[in-house]
Amino acid sequence: MPASINEVVDLLDLEPLEVGLFRGRQPVNSRLKRVFGGQVAAQATMAAQLTVPDDRRIHSLHAYFILGGDPSIPIVYDVENVRDGRSFTTRRVAARQHGEIIFYMTASFQRDEEGWEHQDAMPDIGSPEDATSMTDLIHLIDEGSVEMWHAEWGGYDMRYVSGGRADDDPSPERVPAIQRMWFKAAGELPDDPRIHNAAFTYYSDFSLLGASLVPHGMIINSPQVSPASLDHTVWFHRPFRTDEWLLYDQTSPWAGSSRGFSTAKVYRQDGTLVASVAQEGLIRPRR
Repeated sequence: MPASINEVVDLLDLEPLEVGLFRGRQPVNSRLKRVFGGQVAAQATMAAQLTVPDDRRIHSLHAYFILGGDPSIPIVYDVENVRDGRSFTTRRVAARQHGEIIFYMTASFQRDEEGWEHQDAMPDIGSPEDATSMTDLIHLIDEGSVEMWHAEWGGYDMRYVSGGRADDDPSPERVPAIQRMWFKAAGELPDDPRIHNAAFTYYSDFSLLGASLVPHGMIINSPQVSPASLDHTVWFHRPFRTDEWLLYDQTSPWAGSSRGFSTAKVYRQDGTLVASVAQEGLIRPRR
């Protein structure tokens, strides 16, 4: 993952090859052995957005991670125009490397409409300034990993709020795990809402699967865990900026068969619910 948000923006600047066909570059100095799943999802989101009219805003994406990506070569994104209706537009994106599909995504777009409104309230968990920076947390866990952390994840400012059981739930047995983080881009993004949607999608794959390991006292990068994202869904409820603080309120209602399932609500700092996310992934114990 890039060391700065400017590098993230560069990765979202896809090269058009043909109508509906784009090429996405890779981070220059990443030490990851596989392409970060959030990068593929973000570039696919950007590719889909580039093929729809400006009056259509993405409201959902549903993705499957099929094969691990090769970080040494570019990824080609093939966008299929599934439907162009009066209110909704649908696109299907296939990401390819070495002649194989490594990722599939369907995205739906809608013209703005008026209708009934309601939302869940944001939990009262304090401000980002009260939370623990991920840099400080990594320093406490493994001081030697701080430099690598900045090199791979420096594009986003992350603040850890809490983990463990849901102590704000009167029946904590109903919620096996909860994990909360404030995050934003570590720098100002262009005003283009497509970039904010894609930059959010980039980050959304970072910590969600880890929530499914909280009840088991494990962390996602433990040598005892073999993790991988399997599928990923984002619902975009309201416009937002990814360079302003967002609360990633994550829970994991279930894990089994070496898979973990996590969901999340995403709030602006003013309490507005702007997105929801769900993911199932591999959390296979290493034996």
